[in-house]
Amino acid sequence: MKRRIHIDRDGLTLVGDLFVPDAFDEDGSYPAVVVQGSFSSVKEQMPDSYAARFAAQGFLALSFDYAHYGQSDGQPRQFESPDEKLQDLKAAVTYLLAQPFVSAVGMVGVCTSASNGVYLAAEDARLKGLATIAGFLADAGLFHATYGEDGIARRLDEAAAARRAFERSGTATTIPVYSETDPSAVNYNPTAGAYDYYTNPRRGNVPEYVNAFDVRSWDGWLGLDPLVRAAQITVPTIVVHSDGCAAPDKAKRLHAAVQGEKELVWTEGNHFDFYDAPDRMDEAVAHVSRFFRNHLV
Repeated sequence: MKRRIHIDRDGLTLVGDLFVPDAFDEDGSYPAVVVQGSFSSVKEQMPDSYAARFAAQGFLALSFDYAHYGQSDGQPRQFESPDEKLQDLKAAVTYLLAQPFVSAVGMVGVCTSASNGVYLAAEDARLKGLATIAGFLADAGLFHATYGEDGIARRLDEAAAARRAFERSGTATTIPVYSETDPSAVNYNPTAGAYDYYTNPRRGNVPEYVNAFDVRSWDGWLGLDPLVRAAQITVPTIVVHSDGCAAPDKAKRLHAAVQGEKELVWTEGNHFDFYDAPDRMDEAVAHVSRFFRNHLV
């Protein structure tokens, strides 16, 4: 069962979906998980799909639109801010802990939300567990390998120019997040079908999704570096990854750096399989559910 909920974050309203187990009893006590997805995703994509699966395993599961995305407040639209996403996640934890039927809260980060979850786990003592699934765990080295030093400098210049243009005209400058045809996209791959998840309406190209990135976001996006915080994580942590997922070496680095109880699950499948392939999703949920039942206290 799914309930539409609203979270206040510094005067902004974040819109989410709260999935509850069958035979949910408001007088009962349940572990809860915040489930968030890939860079620029909305709750109707992989977050809701995973949240429904965790509810079937007996957890309360909350997915929501980060500020600037989907149905949540926040201007400019399609603005990527790791700092704000951290505040959004803290507000989601606050919301869940205010419910009398929530016993503890964990975080499940899919793709880029694994990075956001690392920041959360490193500094919010209220969080009692972290799980990453096909985590995109960025650092400066990864961005330099992707864009090159000159490419990074150019993108930062473009961000500054976009800010000046907005100040003059009030018009935002946007580029695609994913493209197989537009080299200006944040993620460009000319291979046909490379981003089928985001372009195919039978997969992730849902009506609520907007494939756009506010160019003023480059500063924040290129500053994403969660691995520098990994050693500050002391809560139980499970990392689910594969050789076919993004930057497998970074997932191993995260697992190695985390302090305290931890588990590394190395499985099969490509990165996008963990967005909507039932076998890969079910396997990931089974591992995380088992781990959280033992450690989310």
